[in-house]
Amino acid sequence: MGFSEYVLPILLGIFAGTVARLYMLRIDYRQYPSYPHGYTIHLTMGFIAAALGAVAIPALLETDFVAVTFLGLAAQQFRDIRNIERQSLKEMEATELVPRGEAYIEGIARVFEARNYLAMLIGLLTSAAVQFSPWSAVNLKVLSGGIIGVIAALILNQGMRGLRVGDICTVRAVEIRFDGPLLCVDDVVLMNVGLKEAQKTFLCHGLGAILKPIDDNARETLGNIGQRQAILHDVASLLGTRLDVGEKDFTPIARRDLKTGRIAMVIVPIEPDIEALIETINRVPLLETSRRKPLSSKAGRAAAD
Repeated sequence: MGFSEYVLPILLGIFAGTVARLYMLRIDYRQYPSYPHGYTIHLTMGFIAAALGAVAIPALLETDFVAVTFLGLAAQQFRDIRNIERQSLKEMEATELVPRGEAYIEGIARVFEARNYLAMLIGLLTSAAVQFSPWSAVNLKVLSGGIIGVIAALILNQGMRGLRVGDICTVRAVEIRFDGPLLCVDDVVLMNVGLKEAQKTFLCHGLGAILKPIDDNARETLGNIGQRQAILHDVASLLGTRLDVGEKDFTPIARRDLKTGRIAMVIVPIEPDIEALIETINRVPLLETSRRKPLSSKAGRAAAD
């Protein structure tokens, strides 16, 4: 085969992979990335990833195995992108009133690395669909490649969607109360608030919630400090919080009930909407680094019994 035989599969593979990366690169409530330079970086890397995937099949058909080794080099570059994202987010932590936490940052960095691999895989599958299409007509080849590319993008992107906090616990709103100077949510003591004005602010504007895990796996996952910090960050990002530099009296807080493993949290938001609070908590991503599965072991099951 001549080079011209591979032009169509390669071009469609690059196009499909790049468009898929654009589809996966969208602004959400985490507001990252939300600036032109961030988009440029990630779309460029997506284009490169799609190009590497698209040329893999033609390279194999031409027994040019040296070209395939570039896939290994690309993997190293994508790991470097992950490190860059991690470092950038860590440097921005000082500007956050409610930090993301290291576990959340690691999760975001992993997602951006993985999405480049997805762009590469979609480019490869689209290129292969066009190359091995049983039809000779160009329009049918393009159609088959487009269908495979769309299906692959939807399946892979859906497969990347992990669990959310709402999948492993039930969230309910509870009243905030004070036992003397002790701030309590339900029967869980969160902290000591000595100033009467601060107590009034908590009672007037504060929102409280209890997260009840569905099993022992969920209990240990929610007990992870990184997961709790991710919840607080997302809640503060959506509902706002009555904080400013040097004013930390109303920092959102989440504490574990040592008897049951439930999580009690309180926040003094700018938008005191309890339904929005519950919905936000339910939609917080379940961090890979925080997941624990004691019930997967014999000892853990025995302890649960």
